[in-house]
Amino acid sequence: MHPMVDRCAGLDVHQATVMATIRVPDGEGGRLAVTETFGTTTAALVTLRDWLQAYGVTHVAMESTGVYWKPIYFLLEDAFTLLLVNAQHLKQVPGRKSDVRDSAWIAQLLEWGLLRSSLVLPAPMRDLRELTRYRKHQIRDRAREVNRLHRVLEDAGLKLSTVATDVMGVSGRAMLDALLHGTTDPMVLADLAKGKLRKKLPALREALAGRFRAHHRVLITQILAKVDFLDEAIATLTEEIDHLVVPFEAMLANLDTIPGIDRKAAITIVAETGGEMHRFPTAGHLCSWAGMCPGQNESAGKRRSGKTRRANRYLRGILIESGLAVTRAKGTALQARYYRVKRNRGHKKAVVATGHQILEIAFYIMRDGVTYHELGADYFDRHHRERAIRRHVRQLEALGYSVTLNDTAA
Repeated sequence: MHPMVDRCAGLDVHQATVMATIRVPDGEGGRLAVTETFGTTTAALVTLRDWLQAYGVTHVAMESTGVYWKPIYFLLEDAFTLLLVNAQHLKQVPGRKSDVRDSAWIAQLLEWGLLRSSLVLPAPMRDLRELTRYRKHQIRDRAREVNRLHRVLEDAGLKLSTVATDVMGVSGRAMLDALLHGTTDPMVLADLAKGKLRKKLPALREALAGRFRAHHRVLITQILAKVDFLDEAIATLTEEIDHLVVPFEAMLANLDTIPGIDRKAAITIVAETGGEMHRFPTAGHLCSWAGMCPGQNESAGKRRSGKTRRANRYLRGILIESGLAVTRAKGTALQARYYRVKRNRGHKKAVVATGHQILEIAFYIMRDGVTYHELGADYFDRHHRERAIRRHVRQLEALGYSVTLNDTAA
């Protein structure tokens, strides 16, 4: 056998150092292995790049260690063929663990073509992905602050959340502002309700009679100030994201036709996958990469736990949200898919299965540039007619009925 890569290098990445091992021909028919240690500052990484080029290295592999791999990858990506490898694929032989052995092991695996590179998106998509992920964190922070607000109101004996659907809505915010300015009369506070909430004035007056103290005023003032700051940050991030997704507007419009997918979810799918489906041979490969398909664990003819593996939590999270939204999309094939799985597997697995289906649909929409075609709520029954008949007959017989079937199609 001959090496698949003639001149290669393996990098063991840490926060402050990088252990690098190169493997090149020694001129006598053998292989030369050289190991050096470099820092992770920009100047030290430039020295690393020059050292690799001096040995004529063409391929470099490294582990995806936290975020420490990013500056190294971005500095070397224009000079070498880089492979970012999942750490689970590089498990070292027990009892031989050290930084030098790690880098040498990576180089040796790369030399014989035994490594598979992870997906690293181009720079513009990386920028978009960082913005969408940061916006997600800001939205979560805002939700935490609103939950804190609910707890403070409960402590003050104000049951506003039991009457108003959204405490941070127009009516709720007006009542909170009035409380902060010293108004505690339930009649006056309830009269600030607007729209449909005015139909609940008696319940509002009863809910707003509490024990609001100066202590609560301080807490609510701080909470509302932070919520306003987060609202402004989210709006700024959304504006920047909208600027970056201009080239993908047609794709986003197509994805938006899928039930359960809104513009935010469509942007997240494009940002996390890159929008270019040529990287994935099939829709199944994309779902496996996203951790949205059952795991494979079989031994001695027995199937063990098929739980999904850990993968991209941002993409998986938005697919789970979309799967939950689809459960309320009446008359759709995706909602029928949810109830079909829920019957035997339960709510949680049905939501994951629906998210899996949504990602499969998104794969073909992004690959072919088409829109979603609704198949109807009776799609599965039409394509599995005999199975549906047997299921309904069993249900009627379980209720004590004797069933005779007559085909009226003729």
